[in-house]
Amino acid sequence: MNLELDGVSKPPPQPPPEKKKYVVHADKEEYDFAAHRTIARPTNTFESTGHLIKGCLGGGILGIHEAYMKCGLWTSLVVTIIFGFYISYCVHILVKSAQILYKRLHLPEMSYPDLAEASLEVGPFPKLRKYSKWFRYAVDLIICIDLFGACCVYQIIIAKTIKEVIEYSEGLPTGDIDQLRLYVLTLLLPILVLCMITTLKYLAPFSLIADVFIVVCVVATVYYGLQTAPALSTVPAFKDAVGFFEFCGIVVFSMEGIGVSLPIENNMREPKKFPLVLCAGMSVVVSFLILVGFFGYWGFGEQSTSPVTLNFPSEIFPTVLKLLMGVMIFITFALNFWAPFNLVWHYMSGWHDVKKHWLWERVYRAISVIIITSIAIAFPNIGNLMGLLGAFCLSNMGFIFPACIDLLVVWESPGLGRFKWRLWKNVAVIIVGVLLFFAGTYSNAKGLIANL
Repeated sequence: MNLELDGVSKPPPQPPPEKKKYVVHADKEEYDFAAHRTIARPTNTFESTGHLIKGCLGGGILGIHEAYMKCGLWTSLVVTIIFGFYISYCVHILVKSAQILYKRLHLPEMSYPDLAEASLEVGPFPKLRKYSKWFRYAVDLIICIDLFGACCVYQIIIAKTIKEVIEYSEGLPTGDIDQLRLYVLTLLLPILVLCMITTLKYLAPFSLIADVFIVVCVVATVYYGLQTAPALSTVPAFKDAVGFFEFCGIVVFSMEGIGVSLPIENNMREPKKFPLVLCAGMSVVVSFLILVGFFGYWGFGEQSTSPVTLNFPSEIFPTVLKLLMGVMIFITFALNFWAPFNLVWHYMSGWHDVKKHWLWERVYRAISVIIITSIAIAFPNIGNLMGLLGAFCLSNMGFIFPACIDLLVVWESPGLGRFKWRLWKNVAVIIVGVLLFFAGTYSNAKGLIANL
């Protein structure tokens, strides 16, 4: 046979089989993911609870009273508790799904984007596996929008604090939004310099100090709120549907800890005790939000503004507290900026010569800060901005994505259960997330545009 002439009958050359990033191992192959972790300093249950509380409680707590004002006192109180359970459950199913995949894939740990990609790549639907990278990119994008958006909120809080202290001391009117925009602009250069710090080593100690100030603010809100609180019967229990959805976005933004849950679990000495950490941590978070929201709205009424410290009387201690809180938020701005920027830089660094990374990293840092400042100048409305971030970002990252991941992980093993209950409970979670996404995004975006 002439092999050269017979070439037409041979199959065309095939590309090498695509190497899978994740490999599923048989269930009988036992794998202890906790034993395979190499952590320099693992955290115990108490430390992990503290990290979860710090991860959930940020600048959002300083505006939760405004959310109560939009919705009504008693409705807000009940819905805060409901969302506390709902968010805790979504965090639980995310971490539980991760721990199932650790065992299947023989991996000691995964980040949220890793988990999203792996769940689709090794999931039960072969036709969807090619989109696993896009699922990862979607999670990365939502994380960046949420955390950079939080930086916008912090910049407005700092600007409003400085503006109120300066203008009140000089007897000037404090309600001019264009003046607020000017104060936001003046913060551009200091924040630009601050965000050139590329290591957390110099910033981490200030995070703990900021947490102490948040606790002091909670106590001060209760104290000063009770001094001016009217009769409870005079405070509206519910207002309207628009205010309700604005409230939902803000309360989700203020307590959502989905982004820190997996890093905390990955660093635990006993990761199987994460449900205990979640229950204890979220109990504290919800309690703090209720204290600030309930007593802030009840005490300061319909004229209350964000941050809550601006409603405190203009005495020596409250004024010092306002200034110190502003300073702490300014310093921790760089901490909040660090995580999303590193994610952006992970993708952007590949476009540039390694020798010029030092320069380009700082260029992108400057561009990011300028964009954040521009958005803060355009929309200096803390309440609606927090609500938009909560509705647009956290409805996806906190509710829809965890439910989808859980379905992908349990679809084949252990299965959907009797009457397909695992399917229906995740569908219910997704429906709530979709409703919050559309209604919350619309109502808060409408509020932002109205205040342009």
